[in-house]
Amino acid sequence: MPDTDPIRDQLAACYTGVVHDVMRADGLRNFTLPPEIRPLLPDEVLCGPVFTIEGRRDDSADPHETLLAWTGLLSKSRAGHIWVSQPHDRAIAHMGELSAETLVKRGVLGVVVDGAIRDSHFLKRLGFQAWRRFHTPRDIVGTWLPTGFDIDIVIGDVLIQPGDYLLGDLDGMVRVPKALAADIAARSEVAMNTENKVRTAILDGVDPQEAYLKYGKF
Repeated sequence: MPDTDPIRDQLAACYTGVVHDVMRADGLRNFTLPPEIRPLLPDEVLCGPVFTIEGRRDDSADPHETLLAWTGLLSKSRAGHIWVSQPHDRAIAHMGELSAETLVKRGVLGVVVDGAIRDSHFLKRLGFQAWRRFHTPRDIVGTWLPTGFDIDIVIGDVLIQPGDYLLGDLDGMVRVPKALAADIAARSEVAMNTENKVRTAILDGVDPQEAYLKYGKF
């Protein structure tokens, strides 16, 4: 694991709702991943900068070629980052036990796949967070090849660029642009402190509208 990442640490201490509200107030749009992509470990937060992967189905691919390409991707993985994949496929698994073991060993924080995973019980046992659409035992051998690494990808209506940050919790996952991440993390922390004041006021019996007018947040 590399040296601590202050932006990651600050964002990870926030929750997606408040980060969403900060970005929405800035006029940003299309930063929430599709709700069908859900965490394997629902109670575990996943947060960090990303490296991206893109690929395509090729049912005529040589099995050896597909495994060489896949292990090549694993070799490029980065500690302290999240593996984010747009496989352009909704039939086969794009993460499994041996790959997850490799990523854990290399210090990867977790994966986000716009598609499927497999060996889910092993991933749970590892405590390896995987956001995915579904599960299947089918794998990539002879059927899938990567087409890009560290390139811009799109998941749903969300553009994700290398080095952007993702924050995912039980409510969902948001993309925080790399260039704005430090500012958004800092203002999200401030917004949470303000929400705490509103919460305290409500619990003390203050009228909710009065609390909103006083603190400007609800």
